[in-house]
Amino acid sequence: MNKMFKTKNGKEIPFPVFFPDATRAVVRSVDSQDVAGTGTPGVLVNTYHLWRMIPQEKMRTMGGVARLMNWEGGMISDSGGFQVMSIVKKSGGKIVDEGVWFKPENSAKLLLTPEDSINYQIALGTDLMVVLDDFTPPDVTEKEAKETVERTIAWAKRSKDAFVAECTRLAIPEDKRPYLIGVVQGGFYPELRRYCAKELVKIGFDGFGWGGWPVKSDGSFDEESGKIIAEEAPEGYLLYGLGIGKPEDIVRCVALGFNVFDCVIPTRDARHGRLCVWDYIEGESRLAPTYHYFTPTKAENAEDLSPIDPNCDCHTCKNYSRAYLFHLFKIGDTLAYRLATIHNLRFYARLMEKLRA
Repeated sequence: MNKMFKTKNGKEIPFPVFFPDATRAVVRSVDSQDVAGTGTPGVLVNTYHLWRMIPQEKMRTMGGVARLMNWEGGMISDSGGFQVMSIVKKSGGKIVDEGVWFKPENSAKLLLTPEDSINYQIALGTDLMVVLDDFTPPDVTEKEAKETVERTIAWAKRSKDAFVAECTRLAIPEDKRPYLIGVVQGGFYPELRRYCAKELVKIGFDGFGWGGWPVKSDGSFDEESGKIIAEEAPEGYLLYGLGIGKPEDIVRCVALGFNVFDCVIPTRDARHGRLCVWDYIEGESRLAPTYHYFTPTKAENAEDLSPIDPNCDCHTCKNYSRAYLFHLFKIGDTLAYRLATIHNLRFYARLMEKLRA
């Protein structure tokens, strides 16, 4: 298994890595310097949303999304595949063999093909790209799940061809090309998961992405699917837990061999007043393997001048109190979201540091 995530500008980031979502080229409530200051080594941008907003040639002319954001760390782009589930399958779009028809509100229909997704991601200039896939919903029959798997495999072949063709056209040498990740779909049907993984290996990628939901209908973690994906991965493949972001789930995935993660959870939770705090063992300095949530909006914090976490070294904990966070959330000032987001990002960066150790 690879030891480092290598960026195109020569940086090496040790695994495991967690990249927060900068969906529209911004991690909400904070800027690139704030993110870097938490020890966060990279971010993820969303292909579908940026593709809608900034034309491909304009993005290329600007030098890519990292330059636009003034971001010097690692950069991942997803494919738009999650939007197949979150937008198309819920709001009247359509999935066909050619690609995905989106029907944005107050806008004309848009067709995103596997080739479009790849070409736009190359224009983004990211270090890791994900092929377009057909998200397997969690509540489908085996027949319906198989249809999504077959389409995912077909799109993966087209994506790989488009990737090679575009890199060749732009004269991008092999050692400067981004990682290309195939997505393993199949829902909660183990044999479909295994079949999808085997077919993706035949096409040839740099790693697997865990597609679909990692949590079953009863709320339990779908460890079986993760094991299958890891078992079918050739030596040296990256294993990417797409959208997996609960700390306990990340720990489980790392134990299975996964080494790349992204999710909206830490930043979204921060804006909603859910701040992660490590538990500490009484009388000792070391951390326990558990954490709890600090809720700044509770009245008990109104006069508490202690930091969120006295053992945290983030900008927020070193400079501001629980009482100040209570005040900021109470008045609805956006500084509350910035300070809370900085804290949660630092928590996740420290989680990765501990998992590496």
